[in-house]
Amino acid sequence: MSGLHHVALRVRDCGVSARFYTQAFGLREIRRSGDESGLRAVWLDAFGTVLMLERAIRGHGASEGSGHVLVFPCADLDAAIARLETLGIPVTDRTTATLYVEDPDGHRAGLSVYAFGPPTA
Repeated sequence: MSGLHHVALRVRDCGVSARFYTQAFGLREIRRSGDESGLRAVWLDAFGTVLMLERAIRGHGASEGSGHVLVFPCADLDAAIARLETLGIPVTDRTTATLYVEDPDGHRAGLSVYAFGPPTA
C-alpha cells in the first residue's frame, strides 16, 4: 500500500463546506451527488487525495465532531493569512510553521510550511 486514499468529513451542508474548502485552500470539486433530500456529498481533489464532504458517513463512531485536523501544504503563511482575511475566515491558532482555521462545521483545518525530513531510524 502507498499513500492516502481519501479523507471523509461529516458536514451539515455539503455545498457550504465545499465552498469553504475551495476558497480557503484552493481544492477542486470532482464529484457531486444527491438524493431525494438534496445534496448528499461533494468530493474535492485535495492535491492527489480525495476529500469527501458527506452528510452521513458510514461505519461506527461518534455522531458529532472529531479531534482531527486536516492540514494542507503552503509556501507562504503571510500570503495565506491575507487570503483568509479577505475571505472572512479567522485564524484560530498558529505555530511558527502552521496556521489553523475552522470550517463551517467546526472541523479544524490548516495550512503549513513545515517540511518533513526523511524518516529516521
